[in-house]
This record gives sequence, structure tokens and C-alpha cells, in this order.
Amino acid sequence: MIFALISFWGTLQGWENTAGSDPNYEQTEHMLNRKKLVPGLLMLGIVVAFGWFYFRSHQLDSQSAREDLLSHLPADSTSVVYLDLQELRTSAFLSQILAWAPQPQPEEEYGKFVQATGFNYERDLDRVGVSFSGSAQSPKTMAVAEGRFDRKKIEAYSAHFGTLKTANGKTIYAVSLSNPPRTAYFTFLRDDQVAICNDASCFFQASGKSMNSEEWREHFLRMAGTPLFSVMRQDSQLLTELSQRTPGGYRSPQLATLLGQLQWVSVGAKPEGDQLRVVADAETSNELVIRQLNDMLGGLLILAQAGLDDPKSRKQLDPKLREAYAGLLKSAEVQKLDRGRSKSVRLIFEITPQLLESAKSTPAADPPEKSPSTAPARKRR
Repeated sequence: MIFALISFWGTLQGWENTAGSDPNYEQTEHMLNRKKLVPGLLMLGIVVAFGWFYFRSHQLDSQSAREDLLSHLPADSTSVVYLDLQELRTSAFLSQILAWAPQPQPEEEYGKFVQATGFNYERDLDRVGVSFSGSAQSPKTMAVAEGRFDRKKIEAYSAHFGTLKTANGKTIYAVSLSNPPRTAYFTFLRDDQVAICNDASCFFQASGKSMNSEEWREHFLRMAGTPLFSVMRQDSQLLTELSQRTPGGYRSPQLATLLGQLQWVSVGAKPEGDQLRVVADAETSNELVIRQLNDMLGGLLILAQAGLDDPKSRKQLDPKLREAYAGLLKSAEVQKLDRGRSKSVRLIFEITPQLLESAKSTPAADPPEKSPSTAPARKRR
């Protein structure tokens, strides 16, 4: 495309150099312009159209790959988490996360699996979608993973644990795990796609292509271009827990009541340079709930800023941590959206490397001890 633009620019330069050098220039100017302008414009149009179709097809390929992966999740899912590791690996923020997060010791079983199959999720896993369904007494967790698998090696390694057969002849492998003791079931959907579940019944029911697919698809489409997101329905166990407890373990009955009336909650995260932009969307058809939630979130941001500005907090908080929190609050924004059939409140904020580093390096302060013997006596008036 750049080469074509340069050629077109050179054609224009040729017209300029020709002007005034031909004694019959005024008579032939119109003819020369038409002869050179038309091919140049055609060339430019072809290049622009090719570029548009290329980038458009790349975007559609990514979107169709995501839709295909998510379509295999159970139809009765209440929560879905999607992670595009292929895209995240190219971001500067991922390296910050890996440096910040604690490095767990690899389990012995996973080490044996890597040695026998050559698969390493940090390198070979590209996309994964996880769904949560079932009840609190009998939860189901299913994942569909896409990447580079050596199918023959994985099937040979897993075959000695045990296998099942579906009605259509698909082989399901049952792998026993010890920490904690459980059985995981998986099957190959394609050579580059594997479905895993903690319950074998996941493979004997309708996929997400039916039953509520339009509702899920609408919310997935809103997350187009977001490599990490979660979508929760009202009957989701995750949303129930979120409504009962705010971050930090503090209970808020008013907030719990509002969150309990939401129909959908979506959270998306997208790296932008070395920062992570997070968008949380709370949706319901009840306009009163949206208005109250909008006012509450806005008030919480104001209170948080006032707390940071408090002289006592300035003394207790580490300066770097306080600065990181201040940056987080400065980036935070609360918006109201009206989609016609439903309304939502959107909370937007950015997580910086400074915030991660400060949170990691600053030890948690122990709460002050209080006892009747050391508590100051209350003065009587």
C-alpha cells in the first residue's frame, strides 16, 4: 500500500515538473491530466480497497474463531470467561502481570504431562473459554481450549487413565488428578481444539448453539476486540457472591440489593501499552436500579478520593501506593447507557504497572490491637 501511495505521489510530481516546459502546455494540459489521473486514482482505489478487505477479514477471522470456540460451551451456562492468550502475548502489560503475580510451583502431574506430550500452556495455548453452570451443590466447570496440541501424544498419554464413548463415537478421556482428588474429562473437538469438564455429562448435552444463544451472542459481540472478559447472568453463582461481598471483604447491604437485581454483568480488560483498561458493565431493565447504582458508584469514587486526601491516610499509606491509587481514581469514570430494552451503568478504570508494583511491595498493615485495659477512658462532660 505504501509503495502504491508513493507511486501515485510521483505521478503528481511528474505533472508539476511538466508544467511550463512544453510550449503547447496549455493545449495539452487537460489531456495529460486525464491520461495520468485516471490510472493513478484506479491504482489508489485498488490499494485502499485491498487494505480494507485485508484488515476486515483479519478482524472477522478473529471474531469467528472466538464465536466458534464459545459455541461449544453448555447452553445452561450462567457465567463465561474468555481469554485470548495469542493477543495478550503481544502486549507489554502481560509481562508486567507475569512479573507481579506470584509464581506457583508446577505440580508433579503437570510436569509429567509436559514431558510426555510436549505441550506447555504458556507457549502453546492460544484461546480458552470457560463456563460455569450447575448448582452450588453440584457445580459444573467446562473449558474449551484452542492451541497447538500433539494429539497422538496426548491421547496416548491419557488412554491408560480410562476412556468413555459417546453415542456418536467420540472418545472421552477420564484423567485422575490428586491435588485435590478429582477426575477431569476431555475430548478433542479438532486437532487444535480440546473440551475439558469436571463432569462427563458436559459431553452428552446440547451445545451453546441453541437455547439462549442470541442473548449470549449479543453480549459476546459487545466484547469484540477485548482479549479478556467475563459475562455473568443473574442466576450466576459468581454474581451472587459479588452481590454479597464487596472488594476487601466489606459487606454493603445496599450494594448487595442493587447487584442482586441486575440481569447481566460484563467485565472486559484490554491492554493499552503497559496499562490495562478495565470496563465493567451492569445491566438491567429496571431504570430505578440503574439510577441508584450510578449514584452509589459515583459517591464511592468521591469518598475514595476524600480518603486519599485525608491527612491521616497520607501518613499511613506508602507514598508510591498512594500515588498509584490516586492514578486509578483519576482514570475511573462512571457512565449510564440506554440500549432501549435495557439500561446499564458502566465503570471504567485503568490498572498501571505502578499500581501492581506498589501493591506487591507494600506489606499489609496489621489492624491496631484494642483491649479494655489499654483503651482510653471516656471523659465525662
